[in-house]
Amino acid sequence: MEEEVAVGTAEVDAGLVRRWLAAAAAEIDREAGRLTELDSAIGDADHGSNMRRGSAAVVAALEREEPATPGAALVLAGRTLVSTVGGAAGPLYGTLLRGAGKDLGDVPSVSPEAFAEAMRAGVAAVARLGGAAAGDKTMLDALLPATEALPDVEAARRAATEGAVATVPLRARKGRASYLGERSVGHEDPGAASAALLFAALEQVVGEAAADG
Repeated sequence: MEEEVAVGTAEVDAGLVRRWLAAAAAEIDREAGRLTELDSAIGDADHGSNMRRGSAAVVAALEREEPATPGAALVLAGRTLVSTVGGAAGPLYGTLLRGAGKDLGDVPSVSPEAFAEAMRAGVAAVARLGGAAAGDKTMLDALLPATEALPDVEAARRAATEGAVATVPLRARKGRASYLGERSVGHEDPGAASAALLFAALEQVVGEAAADG
């Protein structure tokens, strides 16, 4: 049995969170065209550009303010996304990160297990805000299985990716895509696709941290 890759071998601090969100911004920048293509089929065709703008603003805010705790870094990132990302994505991703950050509080570092619990708290806040559940063809179809797999980041990345792909045959029951009815079937949900990028970035930075010792 392979050993799980937890969120680092030590506590999760503000530096790891900043590196994670910077890596996520890079992933989103690379995949912005694909995200917009997905959104053009069942949405407003702006998810990629919106997420690119928001994630770049997050990186700039973190570099400017240099929050000292993982909770503060996540809250700042969430607040920045709400103010810079258009459509539903800003409030939803902002709620995810702010919810996780508030759950962590002001401690300078947390265990991988506490980080996992905080992410699950953030996802629960997203579900409350959007009124969505698993199977509704939303970002939750990637977020829910991914956060359940934490603190094993490899399993979380895999679960998020599989969850996003699994939205293809679903009929959208929430959001703008739900207006399309049966025509939403056959398309990957762009929010689930961008959520999967967050966990790909998390696996990357955790792997780099492990390699550094």
